[in-house]
Amino acid sequence: MTFLVVRVRSDINVRHDIKKTMHSLNLTKVNHAVLVPNRPEIIGMLKKAKDYITWGEPSKDTIESLIRERGKMVGDIPITDDLVKEYSNFKGIKALADALVSGEAEIKSVENMKRVFRLHPPRGTKGWGGIKRTFVTGGALGNRGTEINSLVERML
Repeated sequence: MTFLVVRVRSDINVRHDIKKTMHSLNLTKVNHAVLVPNRPEIIGMLKKAKDYITWGEPSKDTIESLIRERGKMVGDIPITDDLVKEYSNFKGIKALADALVSGEAEIKSVENMKRVFRLHPPRGTKGWGGIKRTFVTGGALGNRGTEINSLVERML
């Protein structure tokens, strides 16, 4: 299984260790997203930076549309099925998305693919819903579970 992590808040006046954790996750700017594997050390990093990020378990369709619309190769070249086939062992974006959801592959399985997806701010009247509250209380922070799909859909 893979987590989709989105940075919600900036790192102004943030403790150094939390800032370093977010940089280790490749979340250097607001509205950047990364796909990370479900491992104990990653879960610890997510819990440490929980007041600045949101994450959840994306569906196969969400990962596929994320890669198609916002995925880039080195040199800002948009990702296509042909590029995925050329730089990895996968037949296309759909096969890559299947492997990412099941946890059989990571983003770095595709050579020269950028690991960060630059997203648009959330569209709609609600926006983030409050960047200082947890998702459980109606805000944007912390674990969303499968609700990450609707957020990313609004951000593509």
